[in-house]
Amino acid sequence: MTHLTPAPQTLDWLQALHSSDSAWLITDDHLNVVHVNDGFTRLLGYTLQDMQGVRPLQKLLASSTDLAPHIREQLVHRGAYSGELLLTHRDGSPLWVAASINTLDRQSTPIDRTAAQVIVLTDIGFTKRFEAFQRQVLEDVVQEKPLPTLMLHMCQALEELLPHVHVSILTVDEDDLLHPLAAPSLPDSLSALIEGMRIGPSTGACGTAAFLGHEVISTDLSTDPNWQDIAAPFLEAGLRACWSCPIKSHDHKVLGTFALYFESTGAPNALHQQVVKACLYLSAIAMERDASKHRIRQLAYYDTLTLLPNRTMFNECAEQVLHSIRGQSGVLFFLDLDRFKLWNDSLGHAAGDALLCEIALRLGQCTRPDDVVGRLSSDEFAVLMPRCPAEQIPEVAQRMLDAIAEPFSINGVMTIPSACIGVCTYPEDGTDIEMLLRHADQAMYAAKSQGSQLWERYQPEMGKISQERADMERELRQTLADGGLQLHYQPQVLSTAEHTLYGVEALARWQHPEWGWVAPPRFIAAAEDAGLIHALTSWLIDAACTQLATWRAQGISVPHIAVNLSTNNFHDPEFAQRVYNSLQEHGLACNDLMLEITESVMLDSSPATLNNLKNLHAMGMRLSMDDFGTGYSSLSYLHRLPISELKLDKSFVHDVTTSSAASALTRSVLNIATSLGMTVVAEGVETPEQAAWLTEQGCPVLQGYLFAKPMPAQDLPPWLRKVTNHQLA
Repeated sequence: MTHLTPAPQTLDWLQALHSSDSAWLITDDHLNVVHVNDGFTRLLGYTLQDMQGVRPLQKLLASSTDLAPHIREQLVHRGAYSGELLLTHRDGSPLWVAASINTLDRQSTPIDRTAAQVIVLTDIGFTKRFEAFQRQVLEDVVQEKPLPTLMLHMCQALEELLPHVHVSILTVDEDDLLHPLAAPSLPDSLSALIEGMRIGPSTGACGTAAFLGHEVISTDLSTDPNWQDIAAPFLEAGLRACWSCPIKSHDHKVLGTFALYFESTGAPNALHQQVVKACLYLSAIAMERDASKHRIRQLAYYDTLTLLPNRTMFNECAEQVLHSIRGQSGVLFFLDLDRFKLWNDSLGHAAGDALLCEIALRLGQCTRPDDVVGRLSSDEFAVLMPRCPAEQIPEVAQRMLDAIAEPFSINGVMTIPSACIGVCTYPEDGTDIEMLLRHADQAMYAAKSQGSQLWERYQPEMGKISQERADMERELRQTLADGGLQLHYQPQVLSTAEHTLYGVEALARWQHPEWGWVAPPRFIAAAEDAGLIHALTSWLIDAACTQLATWRAQGISVPHIAVNLSTNNFHDPEFAQRVYNSLQEHGLACNDLMLEITESVMLDSSPATLNNLKNLHAMGMRLSMDDFGTGYSSLSYLHRLPISELKLDKSFVHDVTTSSAASALTRSVLNIATSLGMTVVAEGVETPEQAAWLTEQGCPVLQGYLFAKPMPAQDLPPWLRKVTNHQLA
């Protein structure tokens, strides 16, 4: 390097200047360069000869027209400038530096009495590149680039910034197993070795760091105890040291590890520590963003309980499958559990959830890897089987039903689940998943109409049935709003005194302007399905109370009215109070209503049902067990509920004079009722022989067409007068 001859008193100062790592320039009064140090040549490639006679900023600044006026302004007003500058290296490459320019006092400077400025330049190229790297990573996160791609780019960029360093990023799953996410310069064999490794001590720096939750520095893999079992393949790959840090979420959960591998033994330096600190933060952001994205996708497309695809995801996957099998066949199975609401309400939602998870598991065991299984709603599941021949439908459907019907126990309660399945085929029954689901749903309802644990294949006429069901729901909703239903009353008489009225049963009737009389089972089932049963029951109780109060006001003696209730009515926590309020409103006593329930209420052990039964009994209301004898577990529940009346099902009454089994069962019911202090009402008495036999066996109350059909309220008084005159037909 060429130098101006220094004054003797400045020799020591210049020696110090030349030993500095920073680049120094000194200008004269005309701002021409008179001194440069060795650091300047190392940084920018220029010697003093290159710089002599020129103004340094005009030569070095990459864009002097933009920054030079700003620099001059600060020098004029403050005598100094400090900031970041983009300079041009001698080879033409750009170089970022931190610049400090000071105007000197010639009388006090020890360098040169003619010196005017001292310029000090420090290389900040790495800092700028690292800042750009961080910005790029954050932009990739915002743009939602796939996490493996994002992490791979991060590792590659860091390996360019840090020569002879190999970067690795691993994830830790919920089972505490390691999975390589990005390691571009590590041999694939090492990534395969790490895959599925459980975190813990003696599992290398990464497994140990993830286990301990803090950094692990292995300065020599060959002697570090954490590497004693796995060091050999890493040493063979030329790796001698490793520094691993856990990547943690905002709540301090370990998400993965960030590691630097070195080709020589030793510890990371300050630059490594600076870089890794920033990368840990960026990695945590990226991983948490990816986890949130995955979680959002799970919530949007998967059932959180069974982890099966929900309706949205099932439809998307099914459409893709249908597209892939064009020209081939496929089968859709639509499954609905029987009595799931009863199970859910009686044993609690936790038991219901457990059953749904078990059903999902059983369906998975019945299907192939290429099949699409989804949970579409509460207790509805669907299975799309591509390339399934139609002749296999019976076998597959029955296999599903048999799997579902395997006994299931929870909290000590054993049950045998059952379901009904609707089946349709692609492309015969539909060319898109929406049409296939609609048709399979119609087939499922056809199966349910015949019983439980059945399957049915779609037939075109089922669409008409489905439409009729929808029409009935719509019309029933409007009829309830308009008050278009009626009550008919069927008398119940004492067997030992046929002219004496025991009570009447209120039966809902619906005469549609177009359809005529609609059978009660049809519109009551529609009310159950459509969630209208509460409104229907409220109307029924109010209408019955109104009519009984009217008869009483007219001097017509009707002991009580029996009304039929649904299991769903008891799920309303305020049901008992509502019944009581209706009686009070009409000036009636609690024993003026006989509340008829079915076996499903007895089987329902939900808190709301039990509280309603308890409250009704405490209020003095009486319960009647309808259709007694048709269930398989009625007897085991009789002692648990405050039942005051049993209604003997008409199927027994019909055969009491012709079937020894029916007569024997009827005698048993009568004996049970007598021992428990209950009254028995025999339904469906149609012949004098039936009435005589029941009377002889001690059945106290008879009801049926032999005495009267259900009649409008205005027809009851004439019937009563006829009975009083002993003209009973």
